[in-house]
Amino acid sequence: MRILVAEDEQNMNYVLKRRLTNDGYTVDSCFTGTEAMDYLNCTAYDAVVLDIMLPGKDGFEVLKELRESGQDVPVLLLSAKSEAKDIVKGLDAGADDYLTKPFDFSELSARLRLILRKKVEHRGNIYSCGGLQIDTAIRQVTRDGKIIRLSPREYSILLFLLRNKDIVVTREQIVDNIYNIDQDISSNVIDAYIRLLRKKVDRDFDEKLIYTIRGMGYVLKSEES
Repeated sequence: MRILVAEDEQNMNYVLKRRLTNDGYTVDSCFTGTEAMDYLNCTAYDAVVLDIMLPGKDGFEVLKELRESGQDVPVLLLSAKSEAKDIVKGLDAGADDYLTKPFDFSELSARLRLILRKKVEHRGNIYSCGGLQIDTAIRQVTRDGKIIRLSPREYSILLFLLRNKDIVVTREQIVDNIYNIDQDISSNVIDAYIRLLRKKVDRDFDEKLIYTIRGMGYVLKSEES
């Protein structure tokens, strides 16, 4: 899942990005409200960790603009203000949760999982194609009932393919959806991950699900779907 962290305190921004990345998320980060809107207008995120006291546009302004544009991405607000009126203002503006500073990262992580789970449950948390199934609520991959162990990056790529089953996706689209914006990733890296996925997802089964479309990219499809 892809997360945007908008936090103007440099050390806090760095720590949040590093620890969320260690938790298996793909993380982009920025330092101003204006930058946050630029990111949100260009990229689809699964959640946003949004500080209220941002330069340029503050967190309330970003949240208001985000909701008025019709985006329902879950937002976890961060603030040094703990007064009830500020919490109410944030929730009324469309935030999914509110966390006051200082906080323990384990609490932020738990709250983030909760708002992501609610979003997933809202749209359905099971993706399937043929005998392949991903339960995003528990991050479990199975094929014909057999659990398949994947690395976080393999999981992200397979989920992207499965969400777009029967649709050819390019290497560039895969990179854009699972890597940080500031990472320079070659197409060879994606090819290498696809080879690893084929070994885990297809090798022990008669029907193959992951196909290479020469000159275009990859598609995940099944004769049964």
